[in-house]
Amino acid sequence: MSTANDASRSAEAPTDAPVTPTPAASHDTGTPPALLDFMLQGWGPRARTGWEPVKHAAAHAARRAALSARFPGETLVIPTGHEQVRANDTHFRFRPGSDFFWLTGCHEADTVLVLEPRAGGGHDTVLYVEPGNRDSAAFFTDRQKGELWVGARLGLEGSLARFGVDACRPLAELSAALTEAVGPRRVLRGFAPKVDAVVPPPEATEGATPDAELATWLSEARLVKDRTEIEELRVSIDATKRGFEDVIHTLRAAPTERWVEGVFGLRARVEGNDVGYGTIAACGSHACVLHWTRNDGPLTQGELLLLDAGVEGHCLYTADITRTLPVSGRFTAPQRRIYDLVWRAQQAALAAVRPGNDFLEPNRAAMGVLAEGLHALGILTVTPEEALRDDRQLYKRWTLHNVSHMLGIDVHDCAKARQESYKFGKLEVGMVLTIEPGLYFQPDDLTVAEEYRGIGVRIEDDVVVTAEGCENLSAHIPTASEDVEAWIAGVWATRG
Repeated sequence: MSTANDASRSAEAPTDAPVTPTPAASHDTGTPPALLDFMLQGWGPRARTGWEPVKHAAAHAARRAALSARFPGETLVIPTGHEQVRANDTHFRFRPGSDFFWLTGCHEADTVLVLEPRAGGGHDTVLYVEPGNRDSAAFFTDRQKGELWVGARLGLEGSLARFGVDACRPLAELSAALTEAVGPRRVLRGFAPKVDAVVPPPEATEGATPDAELATWLSEARLVKDRTEIEELRVSIDATKRGFEDVIHTLRAAPTERWVEGVFGLRARVEGNDVGYGTIAACGSHACVLHWTRNDGPLTQGELLLLDAGVEGHCLYTADITRTLPVSGRFTAPQRRIYDLVWRAQQAALAAVRPGNDFLEPNRAAMGVLAEGLHALGILTVTPEEALRDDRQLYKRWTLHNVSHMLGIDVHDCAKARQESYKFGKLEVGMVLTIEPGLYFQPDDLTVAEEYRGIGVRIEDDVVVTAEGCENLSAHIPTASEDVEAWIAGVWATRG
């Protein structure tokens, strides 16, 4: 069936068919038939806004083509997911499924990409979407889906124009299409329970299931970034730098960690889609808690602020940057000793990022520097060599984590990749990863001299592997202790 026929046929179908109206809210009054009839009359044609091709449409199409080539003759189903309830009848802001977005560029919830095999080879790429409901009662009565409540959807014709797929069909037709599909079917599971139910998962065997193979392929296909992805990461990193400078600007007057979170979040929403993950704004000993996202403590002069934050751009690629900032503008002597040790470890790790090296080689380089430094400080009482042995790893008491993870459309990108392709694999040109060593001295750790207790330091940059080694995409965000102090002073001088 042709693309044009799909769009026109679907547009003429009753637009309320695929929408299941949400129940009326407890505070709603009744809706008399006369009002419903009145609400469906007297509307002019709606402007076709947002119908231009999505940004990087050619890259999305190339990814769909690669997926088609990998699984010939099979029906492939990739849903984006649904809005999730936050409380009662309110929902979290929707964020598309990463694999779905990587293949389409589509932000709309309740949408499913299906690659339907052609008899002569290859696939038709079909987007199943919810049509608009402007001509139905749901337009006015459905608080969750009604366009008067939540805004217009692209619908079938708009989605076809915007996303460059072969066809768009109503979501209500998906179940029958999947049931009638001939041949093997693979589903990216965990995003759409109804889709999961229509296509029962295959029985587990000794190897990976077909569905797991699909998820793995999608993750591993994203390990090496294309030009458009690097471009979007640069945009997000640049916005993140401005967000950090917003925080620095208010650092002398900011009363709490939550204030810091809010200041950075404003930049993320103004310049991007959102924050890429829960902002960590950890002052003082809170910096010793790796995932401190409560951000409910005070900002105290003389302490360090560990700010781990990233802007997620409109194309969903996120920065992941950590800077440890002296709240007063200058490091104390003990803070500087620990900070400079972490900085040296990061420099060693950066030098180990090059194609052909093990993914874990930057981690080994950083841990060697940290172990030597901890021994020199008298904190590590065994030799660095003994502490670094695989069967001991005593240095981890104060470092806690490895220094790298893949980065891209997810902050912890490519999570379904096989270990032999990721953690135990080799670095390749185009891979993007973080370099983020840290030291964390708990306030009650008696193995540490009192002057260091409660100090937590992490320095994190985002790098892309190049033929010569790596490019630090966030190198323009200062890291050396003297440069950080000059950066803070410069922001205070220029922005007041």
